[in-house]
Amino acid sequence: MKRQQVRTQPDPYAPYLLSQAIKAGGLVYVSGQAGVGDDGRIVGDGDFDRQAEQAMLNLRRALVAAGSDLSQIVKVTIFLTSMSHFPKIVALRRRWFSAPYPADTIVEVSALYTPEAMIEIEAIAIADTTGADA
Repeated sequence: MKRQQVRTQPDPYAPYLLSQAIKAGGLVYVSGQAGVGDDGRIVGDGDFDRQAEQAMLNLRRALVAAGSDLSQIVKVTIFLTSMSHFPKIVALRRRWFSAPYPADTIVEVSALYTPEAMIEIEAIAIADTTGADA
């Protein structure tokens, strides 16, 4: 099975030596997307809603760069620094996903890669929205 790196522009994660996503075996494996702006900094320090919105925008950008989109997600994992934000996750799913909703795991963690980050979202999606294996 061949692996193909997915690159986004801008790529705020390049300094950390990781891929935004990898395409392999007809799927896209998207690295955790935090509320990072194009400048590589967390948006909305202390503002969960802004960070969640930016994380979803980043997730969408990585999927589109891979030739996929949010509707092709089969599994999503959401990491939160506080489960108190769980009700907002339901609203986030409603806004960004549609039926059939992806399989979903939500995990509370003590910290993410930077103290300002409150959410990180990783996903597995079908690689090619046209149905052909890329």
